[in-house]
Amino acid sequence: MSFLNQLKSQAQAVQSEQTAQHSHHDGNTRLTEAAAKTAWLYVSELARQLNVIGPPGPDISLDGKAHWPAMKLVNFTVDNRKKNLRDQDVVDYIAIGWQIVPVQGVVTKGSISANFPPELNRIEARLAAGMVKHERVNVRHPVKDTLQAIRFDYDLLARGGVTIKALHDEAQFELRLANLQGLEIVNKAIPASQIQTPLLDELAKLICGQTSHFL
Repeated sequence: MSFLNQLKSQAQAVQSEQTAQHSHHDGNTRLTEAAAKTAWLYVSELARQLNVIGPPGPDISLDGKAHWPAMKLVNFTVDNRKKNLRDQDVVDYIAIGWQIVPVQGVVTKGSISANFPPELNRIEARLAAGMVKHERVNVRHPVKDTLQAIRFDYDLLARGGVTIKALHDEAQFELRLANLQGLEIVNKAIPASQIQTPLLDELAKLICGQTSHFL
């Protein structure tokens, strides 16, 4: 076989592999888009119902000791963004978000102090996760002017949400769960084939603070 014929054979092999890969990606894209439609219809209806119900919020503590008062979930909103993939408009991500507010309806102030790095880092991470508006204050000794602690003055108001990002080539979704069981971020990967009503029901239970097998 001449060298040119060898190159032709290599080119045919590459083309065959590319065709198979494109076919695989197209199949995964169709599966992912169908799952995204299911998720969108579910969370859209879920938001409407929960805006009426106002389910209880999670137990929140910035340091694991002092707890916020009873909270509830309000102002549910949904979002659906698109992107271009291989000249197709497909779903980029679906999101449902809400506010976590005191049951009494009045947003008050809270305050917490820390003077050890691990505790300080934990408090800052939880404030950031909950998008809690706060001010950081250096507490100094009245005479020596040495730093004694860091105090955080914050609003008793946080945000929660779920972002469902589509990975079409892998037929998979990456979920970002924000503050469903406290002020923390949990990431979870789910195959597109599993995005069906039973799984979404478990997610809804988790949002509502009920016993759930979602995680």
